Amino acid sequence: MGARARTRVRGWRWRSNPLRRPSDVVEGWTALAVAVLLLVAAPLAGVLAGVWAQREGRGVAAELRTERREVRAEVVGRVPDTPASASGREQSYRVSVRWTPPGEPSRTTTAPVPAGTRSGDVVAVWLDSRGRGVQPPPSDAVIWQQTLSVALCAAGGTAGAAALGYALFRRASLRHRLAEWERDWARTEPLWTRRRA
Repeated sequence: MGARARTRVRGWRWRSNPLRRPSDVVEGWTALAVAVLLLVAAPLAGVLAGVWAQREGRGVAAELRTERREVRAEVVGRVPDTPASASGREQSYRVSVRWTPPGEPSRTTTAPVPAGTRSGDVVAVWLDSRGRGVQPPPSDAVIWQQTLSVALCAAGGTAGAAALGYALFRRASLRHRLAEWERDWARTEPLWTRRRA
């Protein structure tokens, strides 16, 4: 195996040992705390953030559904050749549409319609209280995507903070340990080499 082979003894930081220093015990307990943070606190933070995000998303969607209404409208404007916006899910155009509210004359507004729509097609559009075309409220799939994103970011952020804190602690602990070794060697070295300090 060679001179570099090492034997790891599990739990040596907690056992009574003349070579164990107080910093070893602190480091052992800190490693245990970080493991608990990574295995318990990070997933718990993700779950809690996800539950909050889903409640907020559903609340916003419900509020938008009460403020907006869906109507069937005929596309009357010229449909552009290229989409006006590409949000990653589906492309849409903003074109002129005409609809007739019950008991009122026809109205015209600009509203987003799905890609591939032609002039004369009847499509479902969402309108606000003033009759302007708006985006539909978020669907359940969009709410779930946002929920998962928030949950993963919260869990990852918690785990990253724990790992960063542990790395900073290890760095400070190493400096402290090297200073301890330097002090101990300054006391021991004269005894071994018969030199005066």
